[in-house]
Amino acid sequence: MNAEKLVVIGQGYVGLPLAVRAVEAGMDVVGLDVDATRVKQLANGESYVEDIPADRLGRALASGRYHPSTEYTDAEGFDICVITVPTPLRDGTPDLSFVEQAGLGIGPYLRPGCTVVLESTTYPGTTEELLCPLLESTSGLHSRVDFHLGYSPERIDPGNPTWRLENTPKVVSGVDDASLARVDAFYRRLVERTVPVDSTRVAELTKLIENTFRQVNIALINELAMLSHQLDIDVWQAIEAAETKPFGFMPFRPGPGVGGHCLPIDPCYLSWQVKRRLGRQFRFIELANDINHEMPEHVTQRIMAGLNRSGRALTGARLLLLGLAYKRNTGDMRDSPATEVARRLVDLGAEVLAVEPYAEPHHIPVGVALVELTEREILAADAVVVVTDHDCFDYDLVARHAHYVFDTRNRCQGPAVERL
Repeated sequence: MNAEKLVVIGQGYVGLPLAVRAVEAGMDVVGLDVDATRVKQLANGESYVEDIPADRLGRALASGRYHPSTEYTDAEGFDICVITVPTPLRDGTPDLSFVEQAGLGIGPYLRPGCTVVLESTTYPGTTEELLCPLLESTSGLHSRVDFHLGYSPERIDPGNPTWRLENTPKVVSGVDDASLARVDAFYRRLVERTVPVDSTRVAELTKLIENTFRQVNIALINELAMLSHQLDIDVWQAIEAAETKPFGFMPFRPGPGVGGHCLPIDPCYLSWQVKRRLGRQFRFIELANDINHEMPEHVTQRIMAGLNRSGRALTGARLLLLGLAYKRNTGDMRDSPATEVARRLVDLGAEVLAVEPYAEPHHIPVGVALVELTEREILAADAVVVVTDHDCFDYDLVARHAHYVFDTRNRCQGPAVERL
């Protein structure tokens, strides 16, 4: 009996782990991506996703069941297709062009009995109102009659060694009971637990709730950090004290802003739809977005003030930034607040160097030079700025030798350290 054929459209931080996990579960997987360079890397066993080390990718390739490709013709005869493409914002409006392209591309290869699942984050209604008509018009088939259709929001947390695809509960949905059963059966092969919900709209909203919760609470603690600095109160110690309460409190910590595909974007999808459908503002989301978007400028101003106290101007100062990715222990640079801080400092005339061991060099902002974290580089810098707190950094070395440290992540201790 032949293995089921799975097509995963998009081979990034969501699609690649899903494809490799499906190979391990015994499926025959085609990993489609429009980026020919990425596909070539994957075919050569080179992983650009930290959660999929090269040896794990190599085993998937060696099995003969993983086939990276740029051609939709390789999807012919598929049983299940999962769409994991980006859904960015364009001038504050959701851009679903990648979802549309995926639907148009896979549509001609639908066949009776197959299943299509959307995982890309989007506003409620996308699966039924946008993707379904595309699939039906390009295939000549009808959902609920000829093929199954569902939505399952991705919950990938890059660089998290504890919660991985396999052990993170997976929300699943379908446009009807038969589709839900098929989507649920597929994911139960890959993960320890599925969480079925009544409709694709509920599943789509679930993802937006998760990330809006984080965006709002991060904004709260970021604003609190800015105000606490002016009130001369140690916000970090206050958070640690509050964290000892065993009920009714969940700790969030300040930082230079929010990044990645989720937090800067996902809540805006919900805010956009509320305004479009109901003619109302989602005030919590819009306020949270404003606060978090202010953080790179706040960090820049704090660095400038710290240099001024020592009689040093920002213009012409040599600054060493630790970390440029949006998240610790990954190279994910998508909408990273660290890169925004770096750009602002460059624009103000500073000489900006950065230590970033994970990100690919071509993602580094213009005007920023990559260096190693050494005692010599620390001593040569007028200020060291901890922006993304990778665990591999020697924070004790920084604290011992830096003239001035501005720490946005509370990783350094010492007389020369100023915390956000």
